[in-house]
Amino acid sequence: MINSSKIDDNFFEYDAVSLNETEDALLIIDQTELPNKEVFLELKTLKDISDAIYLLKIRGAPAIGVAAAYGICMCTLNINNKETYIKEFKKAKNTLNATRPTAVNLTYALNRMDACLDSHINLNLNELKTKLLEESKEVKKEDMNMCYSIAENALSLIQKGSSILTHCNAGHLAVSRYGTALGPIYLAQHRGYNPKVFADETRPLLQGARLTTFELMKSGVDVTLVCDNMASILMKKGKVDMVMVGCDRVASNGDVANKIGTSSLAILANYYNIPFYVLGPTTTIDLNCKTGDDIFIEERPAYEVTSLYFSKPIAPKGVKVYNPAFDVTDSKLITAIITEKGVYRYPYNFLKGK
Repeated sequence: MINSSKIDDNFFEYDAVSLNETEDALLIIDQTELPNKEVFLELKTLKDISDAIYLLKIRGAPAIGVAAAYGICMCTLNINNKETYIKEFKKAKNTLNATRPTAVNLTYALNRMDACLDSHINLNLNELKTKLLEESKEVKKEDMNMCYSIAENALSLIQKGSSILTHCNAGHLAVSRYGTALGPIYLAQHRGYNPKVFADETRPLLQGARLTTFELMKSGVDVTLVCDNMASILMKKGKVDMVMVGCDRVASNGDVANKIGTSSLAILANYYNIPFYVLGPTTTIDLNCKTGDDIFIEERPAYEVTSLYFSKPIAPKGVKVYNPAFDVTDSKLITAIITEKGVYRYPYNFLKGK
């Protein structure tokens, strides 16, 4: 008998983003230290919080949004003059918004916090801070609920023993709780489906190798690590039933920006007639962005390709490096986009409010 209960909150030992017990600091697990060490950081200053986002100590579009909502409250917490507070709040918003420009959840969360500030501008400073902190908690709570609903909606696509290929890390570490692409896998595991997962290593930052395998193994999920260039042979041999990935931004026509390498998987899945699913909350949908061509693609430093995670450089000194953090998957290659509102298929008219 399959257990139909909701995943207990104790299924996960901790959230990737939270407040500390005294609610005066942003608490994160430093994902750059995983899987070798579980290091928790308390962040209070704007520099520490913005550096943590840019340097990928906290990553994943929904988690970045939650971190920004909490963080903007924490880095302005000790300002006692209202005029100065408002000025520094606006400054913090702009600084945080520039850290990861492709992830739309970041802008969404910061704009939401800014709107909360403006709507309660006539309160005294202590009351204003309280309202903003409450709003940041709502951002996280809503993300948790959305992730769980995504998992429920996507579970209908999974059979007992399904074999799922995933890319990067769209799990518990990338959101407030549960995950987007990994959320239905956790739910399937909890309900006795015993899914099997192939996790791409995800060069150059190895989020699949370092993070996805780490959290799936911790939760008892059957996971196998593969190099990025092994996806084709897995599909050809019939070892993949479906591909499930997350998203950092969805254009209004259904084009999807996600971690570099995602579009390659979509093309392969299309060739081998394997369902390719994108999972994410509606906060990841950018209705102001018409197509994937309008999505800004962040480019990151060369050392991530040539030397990061290696004891010695793996390329000649001074070689030119192209290091885009994301690519765009054409909407026609996507079997379905799953949000907290349901399972949607091309041409994705729901994105236009129809």
